[in-house]
Amino acid sequence: MARQQYRIGMDIGGTFTDFILWHQPGGKVFLHKRLTTPHDPAEGALAGLHELLSQRDLGLDQVDEIVHGTTLVTNAILERRGARTALLTTRGFRDILEMGYEQRYDIYDLFLQYPEPLVPRRWRIEIDERMTRDGEVLQPLDLEQVRAAVAALIDQGVEALAICFLHAYRNPSHERAAASFIRREFPGLAVSVSSEVVPEIREYERTATTVANAYVQPLMDHYIGRLEADLKAAGFRGHFFLMQSSGGSASATTSRSFPIRLLESGPAAGALVASFIGRTVELPNVLSFDMGGTTAKACLVQDGQPNVAPMMEAGRVHRFKRGSGIPIKAPVVDMIEIGAGGGSIAFKNTLGLLKVGPASAGADPGPACYGQGGREPTVTDACLVLGYFDPDFFLGGEMRLDLDAAREVITQLGRELGLTEAETAWGIYQIVCENMAGAARVHIIEKGHDPRRYPIVAFGGAGPAHAVRVAYRLGAPEVIVPAFSGVASAIGLLLAPVRFDFARSYPGELSKLDWPVVDQLYREMETQARQVLQHAGVDAEAIKLERRADMRLSGQFHEITVPVPGGALARVAAEDLSAAFDKEYERLYHSVLPSYEPMVLNWWLRASGAEPAFTMDGAGNRQSAADTADQARKGERVAYFPELGGFVNIPVYSRYRLAPGMQIAGPAIIEERESTTVFGPNDLALMDSQGHLRIKIGGKA
Repeated sequence: MARQQYRIGMDIGGTFTDFILWHQPGGKVFLHKRLTTPHDPAEGALAGLHELLSQRDLGLDQVDEIVHGTTLVTNAILERRGARTALLTTRGFRDILEMGYEQRYDIYDLFLQYPEPLVPRRWRIEIDERMTRDGEVLQPLDLEQVRAAVAALIDQGVEALAICFLHAYRNPSHERAAASFIRREFPGLAVSVSSEVVPEIREYERTATTVANAYVQPLMDHYIGRLEADLKAAGFRGHFFLMQSSGGSASATTSRSFPIRLLESGPAAGALVASFIGRTVELPNVLSFDMGGTTAKACLVQDGQPNVAPMMEAGRVHRFKRGSGIPIKAPVVDMIEIGAGGGSIAFKNTLGLLKVGPASAGADPGPACYGQGGREPTVTDACLVLGYFDPDFFLGGEMRLDLDAAREVITQLGRELGLTEAETAWGIYQIVCENMAGAARVHIIEKGHDPRRYPIVAFGGAGPAHAVRVAYRLGAPEVIVPAFSGVASAIGLLLAPVRFDFARSYPGELSKLDWPVVDQLYREMETQARQVLQHAGVDAEAIKLERRADMRLSGQFHEITVPVPGGALARVAAEDLSAAFDKEYERLYHSVLPSYEPMVLNWWLRASGAEPAFTMDGAGNRQSAADTADQARKGERVAYFPELGGFVNIPVYSRYRLAPGMQIAGPAIIEERESTTVFGPNDLALMDSQGHLRIKIGGKA
């Protein structure tokens, strides 16, 4: 008899931790959701795992794989809770973290601020060594100077060290020698080396990324180590993976060495599930819309896949101003984060206007209606006052919401603004929908696309309650609320293949490149890639390698990515790369400049394992389907719809009793354990054959 397989996705968010148990054969899916424990995220995660398994009379010894998404790295940088970190750098480059790009990200802001460096200046130590840009030793490394510097730093309480020497991407011998020496002489110190973390050209990004990796490494090493130990003690003997920002998963060992790759761990999983849903309904181009308790994320999915960008920013001084954060050179699913979640706090600003977010009540104390001491009005409180949420059915009734507390904080804010309770709650709801739609519109248009052509895949605990209003503002034709929408990001974790991206910098114009050097770079990356993936349990035959290059015209600043042929590269590769570059350049900019020669900056290799098998069957959570939509109706609830004059009786349906093919005309509310879908009088919802709600906006076909 074939062994039954159990896989678990575990996504720790700012407010809730989501779990999904997937069972093969059959594709049964079982869900669980609990409040995050901010003081110790592992505590809530482990408790939730045991709760989920106990509901099915299972033990961790029966689980084959756990994939984990976490916001711990992001929070550590935002809240400055990382290790005391120092930097060893080439003499003369001590202040590169503050010099940055030497340009203003907002030329009109007279009070412009930049994030404080993760390493204070007193712990940025200059070392006498020097490489040329071609990788030749100009000044040898003095290891005794390194010893004295590190010993002094440890005496001052430094816990982590970043090493970033000039041009180490071209010749890493000095960095490797220093790191080997330090690890031998000072074994308790966490060491991150730029030629291992991000061996790419551009000193500021390389230094900032290596420093960030060092800053969070002790925290993540302890966290992952504890999780592994506790899981093992509880009987878990399967594979433990962590979700990376790029949309691939990595082993615990790799994640402990490169924790900065986990910066956008959870949101990346959401983009994967939106891609998966889009493909299953034969809509390869969709907008992923993930709204949870703390933030909302939007991601454009093209041809069935989310775009992966080569870098991101962390810890922005101004959340929505590009350039105001710390540049992190690591692959990341390209998305926009919006300070709008269920816990986003509403307030009266200095101009007397109603504003919402980006500050959030989080999980502790949470919205006022959670009854945990929260005293500020939030989006969730507003939705409760508007009648969109049932206070007795939040998380399926496991967590009762306090309607009186929500009304009290909303009413108090209304008094400050001179508005009624209903006007205040509706104002909060409208503002948060407009904020999300505005950010998503910019995200789509900046990429040269029309938001009116993109159906929205809406998920997260708060996403389905807001997506239809967002769709109206974007002009989107349809909203798709997938099965298990409230924990969809956890499903995305189970869709992620084991993957890691490698890069090397060897810049030059195509006509002047030494192609044997490029071949050698790819041989080194491929050897390393196979080692990393096979260590994670991927069969050698299942490893897929994809090459690409960052290219630009000589004299330009921004690069575009083009595919690189496999096998040994020669002069013919220059012709292929040039043609591929011209094609992509023309697609993006609608013209080519033949008088300028293309050049390559970075060479990339993506190594992936096989795509995980995954099918969804809602039988694990579904009640017996009703014969008609009327029989799936739970009752009515007074809810606010301005198109109908205010508060009116609205039919409420159980999603678990809707059968494929059923249609529901709006206005209506459809409830499930982890989320609630709200749509208006001009909309029509259809339950499709796969259990997804397809909502046609304003009757659009």
